[in-house]
Amino acid sequence: MPQPPRSFRLPVAALLGAVGLAGTAACSPAVTVGAAPDAANPACAPMMVRLPQFVADQPKRETSSQGSAAWGNPSQVILRCGVPVPGPTTDQCVTVNGVDWVLREQEESWTATTYGRNPATELVFDPEQVPESTVLVDLAGAAAEIPQTNKCLSAADVADPEQ
Repeated sequence: MPQPPRSFRLPVAALLGAVGLAGTAACSPAVTVGAAPDAANPACAPMMVRLPQFVADQPKRETSSQGSAAWGNPSQVILRCGVPVPGPTTDQCVTVNGVDWVLREQEESWTATTYGRNPATELVFDPEQVPESTVLVDLAGAAAEIPQTNKCLSAADVADPEQ
């Protein structure tokens, strides 16, 4: 096998050292995220590979657990795939680009959990820092990779037995 010209040969250690230094200079530490109970579910994989590099203009960061993602520094949006599937609820449910999300307001953040998809995906974010509508639009395409088996219903969708 012909050898490349001498001017193109680099010692492997020097090449790896250069790549390592370049890689660590631009990295921020991984975000510590507790794994969801069903994070290893293979159905999470198609969604995880479709996650966008930016959500609400916040860059994606590395996380400490399988089936999780984070955007922003400090983290503005946290995603966990494999959380328990929500059952029927009276909590607000919105549909964004074909994906149903159950919204729950916490003290300083909101939680949006996919409805009718197994495994479920949970987002935690502060709507005063990143707009709910932008977060849900940015992540709907990836969340749609987990097949829908149920839909949110409103009171108008359910027939009144007394009528």
